[in-house]
Amino acid sequence: MSHANARLTPAGRLILVQRIAAGRPPAHVAAEMGVSRACAYKWWGRWRAEGKAGLLDRPSHARSHPRRTPACTQTRIRISRHLSRRGPVAIGAHLNVPASTVGRVLRHHRTPPLAACDPVTGQVIRATRRSANRYEHDRPGSLVHVDVKKLGRIPDGGGWRAHGRGTRPTSVRGLGYDYVHAAVDDHSRLAYAEILSDEKGATCAGFLTRAAAFYAGHGITIERVITDNAKNYRISRDFAAAVAAIGARQKFIRPHCPWTNGKVERLNRTLGAEWAYSRVFASNDDRTALLPAWLNHYNLNRPHLGIGGRSPIDRVNNAAGQYI
Repeated sequence: MSHANARLTPAGRLILVQRIAAGRPPAHVAAEMGVSRACAYKWWGRWRAEGKAGLLDRPSHARSHPRRTPACTQTRIRISRHLSRRGPVAIGAHLNVPASTVGRVLRHHRTPPLAACDPVTGQVIRATRRSANRYEHDRPGSLVHVDVKKLGRIPDGGGWRAHGRGTRPTSVRGLGYDYVHAAVDDHSRLAYAEILSDEKGATCAGFLTRAAAFYAGHGITIERVITDNAKNYRISRDFAAAVAAIGARQKFIRPHCPWTNGKVERLNRTLGAEWAYSRVFASNDDRTALLPAWLNHYNLNRPHLGIGGRSPIDRVNNAAGQYI
């Protein structure tokens, strides 16, 4: 693909060579097209040698890589790492390969660092802040992420954000928390949230049922639900029954890897920045009343970088058009 500032696209190159083929001097044609003589002669030469195919963009990577580490050497490095569980310096000395080459090969094959592995078995025993691959399901409803975010309640008249820390009267301390239950579709990022009084299994089950109705109103059927390993999700019979009632399958994140549920974790961060802590609220009711309007903005108007700058509803409608 031509870069954004390219003077000539393949169609423009065709015009250039056609004018030269008609007998006009390449220098004159180059001046008309706003390119150098060398550029004009280059495309004219490719046209004569390859025809129309010669006017297409060519890949920028090298045709050959004579200095690339041979595949057999890469295999020996990986086997040595697996058997010896040593670092690049020791492996390089053993195989007579530079340590930098060993490190580069191990990184290329995403070999986990020794610090994350059991020294006896070599198995990964520590979580890393990186998934093997960034994933996204190919259609709305294929996977919905669910989580709960706790927010301290705001006393009437405003809390410390309005009056400063340490200035609240003792009588308003210990107001408890609002539990913001949130769900977000993996493909479209269409979000649904409610503020509830707790995060018990029965409460989570009721939220999931209403979330499923919300998504159904947009033509989305939930197929899978992924959550963390909290008791209100993992051992709650009410939540398991709610998942079964909407015809979905329940999934859990890998233990101690919250980024597996990253899309709803990112939604929680956005909720905090753009709604819960976006202004100084005079009361808890004021903050609660703003949530529906913010969710409408998030779903209908707010550009989402994770889906190419489009809004979630745009992606829902686009997906609906593909399956009609």
